[in-house]
Amino acid sequence: MTLRFTEAADRVYVLREPMLEVNVTLVVGDGAALLVDTLSTAGQAAELAAAVRTVTTGALTVVNTHHHFDHCFGNRTLAADPPRPVYAHTSVVAALRDRPDRVRRAAVEEMRASQPALAVELARTALLAPTEPVEVQTVLDVGGRRVLLRHPGPGHTAGDLVVQLPDVDVLVAGDLVESAGPPDFADAYPLRWPDAVADLLRLTGPGTVVVPGHGPLVDVGFVRTQHARLTELAGLIRAAHAAGDPPERVAEVAPFGARAGLDAARRGFAQLDGVD
Repeated sequence: MTLRFTEAADRVYVLREPMLEVNVTLVVGDGAALLVDTLSTAGQAAELAAAVRTVTTGALTVVNTHHHFDHCFGNRTLAADPPRPVYAHTSVVAALRDRPDRVRRAAVEEMRASQPALAVELARTALLAPTEPVEVQTVLDVGGRRVLLRHPGPGHTAGDLVVQLPDVDVLVAGDLVESAGPPDFADAYPLRWPDAVADLLRLTGPGTVVVPGHGPLVDVGFVRTQHARLTELAGLIRAAHAAGDPPERVAEVAPFGARAGLDAARRGFAQLDGVD
């Protein structure tokens, strides 16, 4: 299948990779462009590069919303030759620069059972660490367009970045917001995730278009509902931990379902115990 971008706002394009429903956003300015996330493998990234060229030939800057393979393993294909700046949170820079083998192994293990062919590709994909660390926030000029990169705090991972495009009222939320399925808590900070979403909501208005990490575009009402459910889940985790109940008790009543609830509770318990 040929990957194609669809215009979501004025010179803002979104491409959804069909295997994992990952969203990639392309922002086009005058003689410059910004690409948010780079997909999973060299092959996917090559298709993505071809799709970018059908929209713009402007000088490209790259952003990684976090360190998970489906958002950054295409960096080398898209940003190594010629060298292009790649922005990410400081923790993502460190993970991909100092521990690339660990990041790659985690990706392979995650996909080995459900997507074995993808796991093989991931195992041989060469990684490229971001070059431009973001601690809290950075403002970019993309061909005359103001773009805000902001770290709203730990949530889906330790190093999530959101991308605000104020001139067209679009917010790229990465995996802090999910519409293709329940949030993924495998590397998450479930007790702090509600605060991260509250922070990104301060960048929105009634008509903001939100690009989630996976799945269809959503409005602010969807994000507010997800925030309420994350807040409920954090409360359930704290209450169960205080009562000495097991994580399985949280899973029984978790708002995102038993599997996500169990992952969230185990992560939350570990963080409350100071072991994660």
